[in-house]
Amino acid sequence: MSIDRSQAPPFQIPDQINLTPPECRHLKGGTRLYYIPSPTIAAVKLEVIFPVHFQEKKAFNPLVPFFMLHMLSEGTKDLPSEALDDFFDFHGSEVEVISGYERQGLSLLTTKKHLAKVLPVFRSLFTEAVFPEKNLKKRKSQKKLSISIQNEQTSSRANQLIRSGLFGEQHPFGFQATESDVDAISREQLVSYYQTEFLTQSHLFVTGHLSEAELSLLENYFEDLPLISGKNTSPPLASPTTGRQAEAKANALQSSIRIGKWMVPLTHPDYLPLSLFNTVLGGYFGSRLIRNIREEKGYTYGINSFLGNLNGDSYWMVAADVKGGYGEEVIREVYKEIQRLITDPIPGEELEKIKNYLAGNLLAKFSSPFDLMSHFQHVYFEGLDFSFYARKLAFIKDFDGTQLQEMGENYFSPESMQEVIVGQL
Repeated sequence: MSIDRSQAPPFQIPDQINLTPPECRHLKGGTRLYYIPSPTIAAVKLEVIFPVHFQEKKAFNPLVPFFMLHMLSEGTKDLPSEALDDFFDFHGSEVEVISGYERQGLSLLTTKKHLAKVLPVFRSLFTEAVFPEKNLKKRKSQKKLSISIQNEQTSSRANQLIRSGLFGEQHPFGFQATESDVDAISREQLVSYYQTEFLTQSHLFVTGHLSEAELSLLENYFEDLPLISGKNTSPPLASPTTGRQAEAKANALQSSIRIGKWMVPLTHPDYLPLSLFNTVLGGYFGSRLIRNIREEKGYTYGINSFLGNLNGDSYWMVAADVKGGYGEEVIREVYKEIQRLITDPIPGEELEKIKNYLAGNLLAKFSSPFDLMSHFQHVYFEGLDFSFYARKLAFIKDFDGTQLQEMGENYFSPESMQEVIVGQL
């Protein structure tokens, strides 16, 4: 039998995706532990995650939890920072900070062989950190340098402006740190947050090939964390605004553009068709925006659009760094491509390519147990479970393109958008 190697083999979207949810254990102190076994991997990954703690009627400075998290490995009551580094290195382990707008914590990547030795030292970071003044001074100097560099970058400044436009300048997610804000951070603030606001509503996510005894060891180390009681609220969002923010930067060689607006959350029935609309528009390398603005006009090396999720809400954004002076023209072209998707049905060949891309991209998300846990967290913190991915695959398989025009008309009017141009105007 001869094989025609000039033709790619046909791609068939699977009928379903079967994902085994993590085992859930309830620890004595109220912590939930989620475990995914990985018999083929000798590594063990432990993530200890807490919500960022907001309180009503109390000013919140996002730099405080940021510095607190990055200072946790700068020394404990028993081990200075150099000894901590040597200990984890000697045992083939890595500790990383989990620092986001919504959640914070630490992750440990180690081996099954060294788990029992490493756990007590890792656990001490949550209760025995000492925040040396000398190390804080160094961290502050590094942060100020980072802010100074970012302020000169059009892309970083554009990100700051679109965040403040979406969330509001007083909201933690729209906060724009300055060098004076860094100067104002004190060791006393970090200690106070560490002791009174850090350890709240903890979750443990564990991936590895662990015995029942090893899982019990994990439980013993983390079930007695001194968790803080009290209500944790989501900070109020600013009223939605529209329009354009433009900021010229002398000597800038490019213009950074951002277009964004609030969208529906993952739990909304329109989220999946919206995600497909976004993919066609700018969500992959063969998208309409890439073909128009990169390949045909040569205004940029890359442009993309995406849907983001924060605290149960979602937002949509277009981001690109383009040739200096072409920012306004690129924004016009973005709206032209949106209008084309509203008025012209998507051709069958393009639709098939999109469906194959989305199905392949979805299935590739679960290529390892660590990926599986990461994507479980993504839906878990939005109040969903693995059935979300099964619904998404079924939607991709059956979607015929008829909803694209409706999504465009309902959600993508230019009047509802916030726009940012930074650089050469």
